[in-house]
Amino acid sequence: MISLIAEYGFLQNAIIGTLLASIACGLLGTIIVEKKLVMMSGGIAHTAFGGIGLGYFLNIEPIYTALGFSVFSALSIACIQRRSGVINDVLIGMFWPLGMALGIVFVSLTPGYPPDMTSYLFGDILTITKTDLIIMGGLDLILIITVTGIFKLLQAYLFDEEFSTALGLPVVLAETLTYIMIAITVIVLIRVVGIILVLALLCVPPALARLFKPNLAVIMGLAIVLSAFFCLAGLGLSYEYNIASGAAIVIFSVFVYAVFQLLRYLRSLFFRSNF
Repeated sequence: MISLIAEYGFLQNAIIGTLLASIACGLLGTIIVEKKLVMMSGGIAHTAFGGIGLGYFLNIEPIYTALGFSVFSALSIACIQRRSGVINDVLIGMFWPLGMALGIVFVSLTPGYPPDMTSYLFGDILTITKTDLIIMGGLDLILIITVTGIFKLLQAYLFDEEFSTALGLPVVLAETLTYIMIAITVIVLIRVVGIILVLALLCVPPALARLFKPNLAVIMGLAIVLSAFFCLAGLGLSYEYNIASGAAIVIFSVFVYAVFQLLRYLRSLFFRSNF
């Protein structure tokens, strides 16, 4: 495998892509899990499909239009939620299918043969290009700067939003930036696991990191390491068994999480029976 990596550039791009995706996944996945924004993230992720379809329709790089579409959708959700008080689930129920529907319409209107959307829906880490890596690296840099710059505000927003509001902290700013960062993270992860599978990679590493119950910064760091491990292991499994890389990453990560939970359960039974 090492000799193949040294020989083939697409494998090198895949490995670099997994590491870049892991940074975004660890940082924002932790925030998503702690703030219980999993389904909201799914809604934002699926709106990206509308942007991808728009990119093909306008003959523009789909990642750029997907990023703009996702950020706009995230800001719209945040604004509607604050101004109208609509329940989150209702907004998710509207934006999730709307993004997919718009993507289907734009693709159907695209002249010529319809483009293959499989890699965007389910991910294909082996098709990551140097341009993708540059985009992912730039978006990662934005996430790192934002998270480190407002880290204390994020902590307050995550763990006690009402008290933070009472103290006069800019909670609305924290929420808006969080939604924008979720949109950015989705774009970083699309090329790795795709729109359909992105939620698993956002949830599993931070959820597993939380089992060790350290502080927020440590959870983020550990989630980054776990994300990289899951992606690299999934890449190896996809090569070994000739299966889709995105599916291999998700299946392996969920399997590892299930094993840890089973071991914790068996451990609790053992201590309960002995003490």
